[in-house]
Formats: sequence, structure tokens, C-alpha cells
Amino acid sequence: MRGLGAEGWSGIAMLVVSAGVGLPVLVGAVDPELPRPVWTAAFAAVFVAVWFLVTSERRGVRLGCFASATALGWLTVLTAPDAGLLPVLLVVIAALGPEVISFRVNFAVVLLNTAVIVASMVLRDLGAADLWIAGGFYLLIQLASLLSVQAMHREKRMRRELAEAHVDLQAATVLLGESARSTERLRIARELHDLVGHQLTVLTLELEAARHRDGEAGREHVERANSVARALLADVRATVGEIRAAPAGSLADALAEVGRAVPGLDVAVDVAADVEVDEEQTTVLVRAVQEIVTNTLRHADAKELWVLVERDGTRVRLAAGDDGRGASPVVPGNGLRGLAERFANAGGEAEFDGSDGFRVAAWVPAR
Repeated sequence: MRGLGAEGWSGIAMLVVSAGVGLPVLVGAVDPELPRPVWTAAFAAVFVAVWFLVTSERRGVRLGCFASATALGWLTVLTAPDAGLLPVLLVVIAALGPEVISFRVNFAVVLLNTAVIVASMVLRDLGAADLWIAGGFYLLIQLASLLSVQAMHREKRMRRELAEAHVDLQAATVLLGESARSTERLRIARELHDLVGHQLTVLTLELEAARHRDGEAGREHVERANSVARALLADVRATVGEIRAAPAGSLADALAEVGRAVPGLDVAVDVAADVEVDEEQTTVLVRAVQEIVTNTLRHADAKELWVLVERDGTRVRLAAGDDGRGASPVVPGNGLRGLAERFANAGGEAEFDGSDGFRVAAWVPAR
């Protein structure tokens, strides 16, 4: 079972409100064509089916619940034609269709619902004009509800895709910055090797030559060695200054950047001061936070997400959790499997728990 998101609660609320349309039959003001206990059981079964429709994780179960709710709705409407606004029940059920079926199938359900409503009105011996007016009214109401829900789903999907693209861009920017810093460190290392190594070789040769010569000849070698040493010192100072001027990478800043300003989700990142990681581990942690944020946006229906990175003895631990619906049992998709594989390749491990919100616990060896 999954927790109820905003849309699930909205569907339940609409159905609870629509329960009032069955009161004429339930209180005995209208007699159904079926025995009242049977009709009442069918009416109640509609609500049970809808509950499992909005709470189940399995698509097959949800599809079966929608079909059951629709069929039971037809039965209750056809067997209580004098119950007044009872067809509103079919309007609400049709509005839940976008949760599980395509627009075309949902449109066909709307047409069938309308046919059932018209048939129930024929049983009431309504005139042709009344049939056209009532049938057209319920058809338009269902279409309006269906299109409104479709638009809400589309807007929600677009917002989620925009938020995911934002997270991907933030993560790519962070990793690009780390790559640029790594390239700069490699360039400086090569310069030190080529420049300093060459000058130290010349200095060694000049000092060796001065050791074997006396007088003016030896002094000349010493002077040249002194000149080389001064140049070497100047080059080392310049290189050290360049290293100091280069911006230093921070794991806390990198992870905070991934979760910064995510639309619709408040992300809090806390990295302990004693955490030290290398470039490979930084990449693993950045990609992990990226996947955690994206997974939360796609599935959790959460408002808040927290991420903690701390040192625990010989390990650097990452813990993350949200206040969303959770998932029990957890069935990892490609994203979560990729996250676990990254930690495994870095010598660590990752575990997932969906019993209370969604939790991720992972670690890599400390430096």
C-alpha cells in the first residue's frame, strides 16, 4: 500500500461528498430495484474499490479497482433510478480515471457512464426533452471533470520534469567544477615536475662542478647555482600563489548546490566538518544526492528532504530521508540500483527503507 498524496486525498474527499447522493436509498426514502441490503453493500463496495485505487502501488490492482468501482456504480445507478442526484457518483469515478487509464479509454468510460445515466432516466419515464437535457448535462460535467483532472496531471508532470531538469543541471555544474579543479591541479603538478625538476638538475650540476674546481672557476659555478636557486624559489612562490588563488572545492557546497532552489521541495544538506573525501567519492556522493532528490520529486509527494553526511570511524556515512508517502516494500528502479552500484564500486554499500517516508543509508570508506 502507498500513502495518500494530495491527489489521492482529493479523490477520497470528492467520493465522500458524493456519498450523500445515496442517502435517499440508505434512509429508506427511495426503494431500489435490489433488496436494500444488497444495494447498500454494492454502494459501499464502490468506496472500498476507490480506497484501494488511490492507495495501492500495483497498477494491476488499481486498474481492477477502477473497473470494479465503475461497474458497481452502474449497478447502483440503474437499480435506483429515482434516487435523484445518484449519477453524480459516476462523475466522480470518471474523474479518477486519469490515475490508471489513458485519455481515450477514460473518454469511452464517460460515454458508457452517460448511457447508463440515460438508461436510468428512461426507467423513470422521463420525456425525450428531459432525457436530452439531463444526458447532455451529465456528459458535459464528466468531460469538464476529466479535462480538468488531465490538465492538473499534465501541469504536475511538467513541474516535476522541470524540477528534475533543475537538479540534473545543478549536479552537472558541480561535477564540471570538480573536473575543472582536478584538471587545474594536474596542470600545476606537471608544471612543477617540468620546471622545478629541470632547475634542480641544473642546480645539482653547477654545485657538483664548483666542488671540483678551485678559485675563480669554482666561483662562477657557485654564482650560476645561486642564480638558478633564486629563480627556482621565485617559480615555487608563483606556483604556490596560483594554488592559493584557485577556488577550493567543498563537499558541503557541492551537495548544497545540487539541492538548492528545487521547485516544490525544501532540501536541507548538512555535512560534518571532519568529512574528507577524494574526487571519486565526491562524485559518488554528488550523484547519490542527485538521485535521492530526483526520486523524491518523482515518487514521494514530499515537502521536505534532509541529507546528512558525517564521518563514523573508518567510514563516511550518508543518510537521507523525506516526509513523503514512502514505499513498502521498496522495489528499486534503475535510479536506485545505479546509486547502490556507485557505492559498491567505491567500496561501500547503500540500503533503502520506505516504511516511514523514504530513507537512504549509505557509506564509503573514509580517507
